[in-house]
Amino acid sequence: MGVFASTEDPGSTGHEQVVFCQDKQSGLKAIIGIYSTALGPALGGTRFYPYASEDDALADVLDLSRGMAYKNALAGLDLGGGKAVIWGDPEQIKSEALLRAYGRFVESLAGRYYTACDVGTYVADMDVIARETSYVTGRSVEYGGAGDSSILTAWGVFHGMRAAAEHVWGTPSLAGRRVGVAGLGKVGKYLTGHLLDDGAEVVATDVNPKALKWVRATHPQVALVDDAAALVAADIDVYAPCALGGALNDDTVPALRAKVVAGAANNQLAHPGIEKLLADRGVLYAPDYVVNAGGVIQVADEIEGFNFDRAKLRATRIYDTTREILRLADDEGVPPAVAADRLAERRMAEVGRLRTIHLR
Repeated sequence: MGVFASTEDPGSTGHEQVVFCQDKQSGLKAIIGIYSTALGPALGGTRFYPYASEDDALADVLDLSRGMAYKNALAGLDLGGGKAVIWGDPEQIKSEALLRAYGRFVESLAGRYYTACDVGTYVADMDVIARETSYVTGRSVEYGGAGDSSILTAWGVFHGMRAAAEHVWGTPSLAGRRVGVAGLGKVGKYLTGHLLDDGAEVVATDVNPKALKWVRATHPQVALVDDAAALVAADIDVYAPCALGGALNDDTVPALRAKVVAGAANNQLAHPGIEKLLADRGVLYAPDYVVNAGGVIQVADEIEGFNFDRAKLRATRIYDTTREILRLADDEGVPPAVAADRLAERRMAEVGRLRTIHLR
């Protein structure tokens, strides 16, 4: 996979900027990927994860930062797409010194990139990073931030799922539907609550024993299965991947019994072509970067001066955006993922073009 766009290399990504950051004393090894600033400064979270190799870390940050550009475009934000990864086990190496060193690298980009929470990073971490840079969002309420962005991420996924249900079954409700939630972490637990409130039956799984203990205590009516493979093969109406990416692949899609896929995980399609495989099997896929945009809507609102009601209203509109994409997909005879890409690219091109008009 190359960073420079090339017609000779179909795997090249065309990123604007990729920055490798290292502070040997604290153990920081980070990569910041800026895919596009056509709509504004790049915004995307920082993932702290023990990748198997540097190549894996680079591949992830390139995929995630591109996805953020498309997500922010379809969320109606005047923000470009970026992402960062810190290579290492956060349980072992995360420290104040490491986070502050990372913050200084973010500051060195002079506003081209705003960071926020992602897998392995939390609101408290953003408060530490903010001691070295002003280009950070997703901060705690005590410091004027929005707090936990997973709240509105789950809210947006729920409304995207409602739009998909309406498209398939004619009603924007999950009442009476059996929904499989893969991952009961920061987003999955809130999504489960929304689904139960709407009258859905929930089946779930998670690799974390603490998450399973939580759902047994909080929602004992939720049925649990052993693993993600068992959930995919279960008799469910909706499959909601809410853990790491790549959940939809050559093995899981043929086994999938659900008619709708709508979840919070990023990069759910393991590789190009999976969207067509889903469509050929009659499975409606609500593009992940459309329905999971509630969190980025929340942290983007924080940059303006956070107002929860305003941010929640914007996240609720994910229902309308999802409906529009599904309608466009039908009209153009393409999978929803292709329709979403086209709509995002159109906005980046049309609005981004305005930046060629010189302002003093």
